[in-house]
Amino acid sequence: MIFGTALLAVAALGLLRLPDALSRQHAATKAATLALGVMLAGLAVLQPSWAWGIRIGTLVAVLAATVPIASHALARAAASRSDALESD
Repeated sequence: MIFGTALLAVAALGLLRLPDALSRQHAATKAATLALGVMLAGLAVLQPSWAWGIRIGTLVAVLAATVPIASHALARAAASRSDALESD
C-alpha cells in the first residue's frame, strides 16, 4: 500500500511538472494505473477472502478496460486541439 501511494505521488508530480498535455496524460495513465494495481494487490493481501478477491478482480478488469480508452480519447482531443491552434 505504501509503494502504491508513492507511485500515486510520482504520477501527481508528473502531472504538475511535465510540459505538454500528451506527456501529462502519459504520467496520469501509466503511473496511476500501476499505482492503483499495486494498491489493489496490497488490499488483496490484507483482505484474503473470496468476496474481496471478486471485488478486486472486478476493479482491475474495469481499470484495464477503461483507462486505455480514456487515454486514447484524451490524446485525440489534445492532438486535434494542437492542430486547430496551428491552423489559426
